[in-house]
This record gives sequence, C-alpha cells and structure tokens, in this order.
Amino acid sequence: MRNIGKWLLAAGLMAGSTVAQAGNPVFSGWYADPEAAIFEGQYWIFPTTSAAYAEQTYFDAFSSPDLVHWTRHRDVLDAKDVQWAKKAMWAPALVAKDGKYYFFFAANDIQNDKEVGGIGVAVADKPQGPYRDLLGKPLIGAFHNGAQPIDQFVFKDSDGAYYIIYGGWGHANIARLKDDFSGVATLPDGSQYKEITPQNYVEGPCMFKRDGKYYLMWSEGGWTGPDYSVAYAIADSPLGPFKRIGKILQQDPAVATGAGHHSVFHVEKGDRWYIVYHRRPLGETAANHRVVAIDRMSFDTQGHIVPVKITNEGVAPDPLH
Repeated sequence: MRNIGKWLLAAGLMAGSTVAQAGNPVFSGWYADPEAAIFEGQYWIFPTTSAAYAEQTYFDAFSSPDLVHWTRHRDVLDAKDVQWAKKAMWAPALVAKDGKYYFFFAANDIQNDKEVGGIGVAVADKPQGPYRDLLGKPLIGAFHNGAQPIDQFVFKDSDGAYYIIYGGWGHANIARLKDDFSGVATLPDGSQYKEITPQNYVEGPCMFKRDGKYYLMWSEGGWTGPDYSVAYAIADSPLGPFKRIGKILQQDPAVATGAGHHSVFHVEKGDRWYIVYHRRPLGETAANHRVVAIDRMSFDTQGHIVPVKITNEGVAPDPLH
C-alpha cells in the first residue's frame, strides 16, 4: 500500500470494495479535480490523487449505481505505464469511443517548452482500466497562447466532433481532436489552438451543451486557498466567444472552503444535473487535503445556472436503472 497518508488506512479501501456513504464527501480519502462520466449504466468519478507531486503518480476511480454507494477501483492508470510521465499526474478527462475508453491526463507540471510533459492520453477496454499510454508521448506537449498544457476536458459535440479544452496560467485553449486521438486537427480559421479565455479564468475548464447553447465553466482563485470557486459563460459555438456570466459555486464558511475544479453528471431521463467538485473540509489548511462532493445543479427559465448551495447532506440516491 502506498505511503500517502493515514487517511487511506482509515478509509479501509481495497480494490473492489464498496463504500456506503450518503452525504459529502461522497467517499473517503484525499482526492481532487473529479471527472464525472456515465459509462455502462453506472456513474463514474475519476479524481486526482491529492498528494505531493512526487507521490501524485497514479489514479483511482469510483463507480456507483445510485450516487450513494461507491466502489473503489485502485490504480486504473499509473505512471509506470506512461514512460514519459514522472510526477504530478492530475485532472482526468474520460470519453468512450468505438468500444474503447480514453483517459486524458496532465503530467510533469512543465514550465516551458524545453521540458517533457503536458497532456497525455491512455486507452483501455473497460472504464476501470487498466489504462495504457496511447501515443508514447504527450498529446499536447508545448505552450500555445500562453496556456500551460494542464487541466484538460474533452467535449463531444452533437455532430460527433471531439474537442479538448484546457489550460492553466490564466489561459484557456480549445482544439479539435483527430478521430483517433493521435493529435489535433485544424480549426475552420486555419489554427489548431484557439484561445477562448473568459474574464477571470484561472484553470479547470468544463464544457457541455444544453438547448443548443454551449456552456463553458472554469475555476477562479487559487487552488490552495478558501476562495477557489467556479464561474461560467454561454456561447452559440464551442469556439466562443464566451462572456463571463457569473459565479455559481464557492465556499460556505459553515460547510467547507475551496470549492472548485468540477465536472457534471447529466441524467438525460428526467433532465437531472449534478455538479461534482472538490473542496477543503473546515479546519484543513494543507494544500492537498481535498475531498470530493456532489450537489444538485439547476437552471432558471432563461437557461442560466442557479448558484449551487454546497451541502453536507449531498444528494439523494438516483439509480440509473
């Protein structure tokens, strides 16, 4: 068992074990940057293992039939299976395509184009892996438009096109992925990487489409502090332009601080939405002491996202079957 803190021992989590825990956090352990997906009739959360960069070299995953009972799948992707990844692997993004599952991740926290690292992609036959490096090199391994190649999100448009939205250091880029995810294609304007940075953007983008509109969400503030939060914009195209509308997720001093870096579940039957995010428990100040929470997300009659109230109670069971 890895030496990543007493929380792992306290959680008592072994591969394939089931954790029954209503409320927030939704499962035990220090985790962050949760990616939400629905695969094979199950809810899945793929989080970052929240640890020091030297130890942040593998990913666990969690599956649930109802958002309440979670099964932990250990080591679905490990740096030992990605030759070029050495440290600081984070921010999973998952898609299913043609019977395969693709796991996009950031690694090595590169600071310039001379360093090896950036955004990679791995592939598996099952949601729980094991995932193996697809390309043998980063998919995006350099800075474009000032964006550090981290915090990737992959969005499938209604026409079947896949886009990757990513970026740290206050810049957000979008690129269209090639059909086999081996690289990026050319956009209509002739570029490969288009900057779509909205006001106050810091990192952690997420995109979805609703009623013909494209919603871009992102994190603001510093990830180590209490004011980390989520804001959003709406556009008529995934390429923008995106104008900031407002903040919809933030700390509640009575519940938790540092609420940010999120993704969403959309249950099409009944049109139910959930926001999955990390936050810092009250009294915790260590940068990596983060946990995963889920709360309901809703829209008003104009299609605007209603500010989310973060809770300790979490969400009620919502079986997919």
